[in-house]
Amino acid sequence: MVKSGLIEDIKITFKDGNMLTKLIYVNLGVFLLIKIVTIVIVLFNIGSASIFTEWLSVPADVIKLLYKPWTLITYMFLHEEFLHILFNLLWLFWFGKIFLEYFTDKQLLNIYLLGGLSGAFLYIISYNLLPIFSNVLPFSSALGASAAVMAIVISTAVYVPNYTVYLMFFGPVKLKYIALVSVLLDVVLLLDGNSGGHIAHIGGAIFGYYYTIQFKKGREIFSGFSNIVDNTLNLFKYKNNLKVTYKRSESDINYKKRKNTEQKDIDKILEKISKSGYNSLSKEEKEILFRQSRNN
Repeated sequence: MVKSGLIEDIKITFKDGNMLTKLIYVNLGVFLLIKIVTIVIVLFNIGSASIFTEWLSVPADVIKLLYKPWTLITYMFLHEEFLHILFNLLWLFWFGKIFLEYFTDKQLLNIYLLGGLSGAFLYIISYNLLPIFSNVLPFSSALGASAAVMAIVISTAVYVPNYTVYLMFFGPVKLKYIALVSVLLDVVLLLDGNSGGHIAHIGGAIFGYYYTIQFKKGREIFSGFSNIVDNTLNLFKYKNNLKVTYKRSESDINYKKRKNTEQKDIDKILEKISKSGYNSLSKEEKEILFRQSRNN
């Protein structure tokens, strides 16, 4: 009972929650599902433990990407390590709440997806064009929501730069300083082990900055992408195509005559009630009034 109640609560929270809640749930759901299935695969020795990483992370190699185009989307919901998803979702939660004070659910989803795509594109372009990455290009792939989250962080900070939050050990800090430090860290650590991740973060940050600058000028860019997302989501919504029709066994003329006659009878009964009260009605009149009340 407890288990079924918990599942029902999760379903209700997901259905009735805002887009921030849905994004967090999807990331957590994917993480847990992959972890559970991977454990089964390893225990029963029926496949590689890295099968999901291979199929869902976005490769830097363009040739490989042509065979796995879906990874441009799936990579931004994929996490392997607990601390990775923990920090990403904490940042998403903190900045997503502030973001939704000024933007809509749809804009949150758009920036998440487009920020993630921008991060992936900058990562792929950099690894294919910069000679320093030529040796690792065939083996490199990216995963995680960091670029998408970074787009939301920067977008929020650009829109309300002086919005103040309270950080442990630091006290009140404005969003613009948090955003600036985040980007600077990615630049400084660019060559310290996780180059692809830092490049993707910068790609997400660039998109978040550009989107919000345009929005502040009154331009809603990438509205066409929003329509594509809406149409795609509609494909997964249940549609009740069952049509119920009712056919009368009498002609329209006879139907109207009958209804007029019934209405006259009701009017007479109501007039009788107003003059002599309900108890003055005959048994037949009471039945007519009862039937009429049920039909209405």
